[in-house]
Amino acid sequence: MHRIIAAVLAATSCVAIAQAQEINEAQHSEGPVFTLDQAVVAAGGSAPAAEAAEAGVRAAEAARTVAGLRPNPQVQSQIENVAGSGLYRGLRQAETTVGVSLPIELGGKRSARIAVADAQTQRALLLSAITQADIRVQVTQLYIDALAAERRLITARDQLRIAQEALNAAKVRVQAGRASPIEEQRADVARLNAQAGRERAQRLVEAARANLARRIGQPVTGELDIAALDRLPPSTYGPAVATSAGTLALAAAEADLAVADAGVRLARSQRVPDLTIGPAIRRLEATNDTVAVFSLSIPIPLFNFGKAAVAQASAERSRAEAQRRVTALDVEQAITDAQAEADNAATTARNANGPALAAAREAARIARIGYHEGKFGQLDLLDAERTLADTRLAAIDALAAYQNAKARLERLTAPAPQQGN
Repeated sequence: MHRIIAAVLAATSCVAIAQAQEINEAQHSEGPVFTLDQAVVAAGGSAPAAEAAEAGVRAAEAARTVAGLRPNPQVQSQIENVAGSGLYRGLRQAETTVGVSLPIELGGKRSARIAVADAQTQRALLLSAITQADIRVQVTQLYIDALAAERRLITARDQLRIAQEALNAAKVRVQAGRASPIEEQRADVARLNAQAGRERAQRLVEAARANLARRIGQPVTGELDIAALDRLPPSTYGPAVATSAGTLALAAAEADLAVADAGVRLARSQRVPDLTIGPAIRRLEATNDTVAVFSLSIPIPLFNFGKAAVAQASAERSRAEAQRRVTALDVEQAITDAQAEADNAATTARNANGPALAAAREAARIARIGYHEGKFGQLDLLDAERTLADTRLAAIDALAAYQNAKARLERLTAPAPQQGN
């Protein structure tokens, strides 16, 4: 009997080592590790949102070219004094005029259009950067979900192994007459539950990998960087001053304000009437002579003075300015909340993976020893094992929560690209 107990204790003492070895083997069993950065790069090249943002940039750049074009001239031709009566019968007194009308924009309309197009191009570039940042957050969350699912699968396999060992120990106790057959049945139920838990964990791993593969546009065949789940900061973040300056969200609001400013300038330029000059040549059929003709036209702002358009543009500018201030407050609040969430998640993860997990493992170890020596009952052993399993799963959840909170905080504080980059 002492040999059996010694063998069981030796197997039990290797549980933590076996888990570490299983994690290490998972990293090297099937080739190179598929990292988070590789997943983000793959997603950026296939995401429909990224394609839409790039198309928006191209459209804005084309609009900039269109805004810089000048109005096209027009060719005009007219024949006078034809098909009349008397001297004007037929074409004998006809006067044929051929000329060109040249629109001349005044008031800085062309430069105002270019300013609007430039502001919209910068807004499109910012939207592209925002889209890439959103893609990174989405891929990070899916990657962390896949890592957590694989870690839960490792835990489920370990719990099944422990349950099988407990069942074997219960059989020995029953055969030796030291325990009731109920203990063997109870241990068998625990083993069946652990087996079902492993199967559920396996399905969740497959689902998480499928979701990640769908997002990045390619199958995930290699091993994931499962050790990335354990990367915690050396200590919790200290008090941070939340600032929205230089962030993507505030830069987008400032870009909207720049577009509105350019819109006000364009509306004001539209109030200045344009000129149209028309040099032409006229041929007189009666004398076979040729004369020059010069025309000048300018619209009269009788019904539309352009004040309504300027008022509309000014109101849009005021709205954009107010929205920029709202965005600054919202972003600073979101950064503060995300910072606190990341700090709390890091603290929880350290505790769950440190003192709490160590205490649960020690309690389970003592319960196993006491059970084999007859000092503890089976219910004490099952309760300790259940506590250990719950603590390990809570540790995984805490690590995943921290990594996701960190990704959201990085998204909120992501710097805006410099203009021209």
